[in-house]
Amino acid sequence: MRAPRAVQAGCDDGPVPRAEATGSLGAVLRAARERHGLSLRDVERRTGIRNAHLSQLETGGIARPEMALLWDLAALYEVDFSELLRLAGHSGGPETAGERRQRMTVALRALGELTPAEQAAALDYIAELKRRRAGDA
Repeated sequence: MRAPRAVQAGCDDGPVPRAEATGSLGAVLRAARERHGLSLRDVERRTGIRNAHLSQLETGGIARPEMALLWDLAALYEVDFSELLRLAGHSGGPETAGERRQRMTVALRALGELTPAEQAAALDYIAELKRRRAGDA
């Protein structure tokens, strides 16, 4: 599975489609799926997410899905992952321990989708962030 376009190195691919300011998570997911001409079963085959679960997401039956699921859908639909997180209520406010674990799961998936050279560059960047934070303390 490829990473969402928002985090890929090929920035010259053009802007990542963003959700409408008033769109719900379900409406945005449905519009993205339909824009790609995919049925719920097509998405199930490509992601492993059951079509009944996808339907519940699109109809608002599940308002706050796991981050890893949103990562997979952002990649398939080529939409902004951070926007899906925002629409699902995963941004803003204090982060729970469960949300931290979910974020780590997504980070590990993202690293796993990179080449060894890209993984090394990402780890170098993380080390730099830690150095900056230690310098600010």
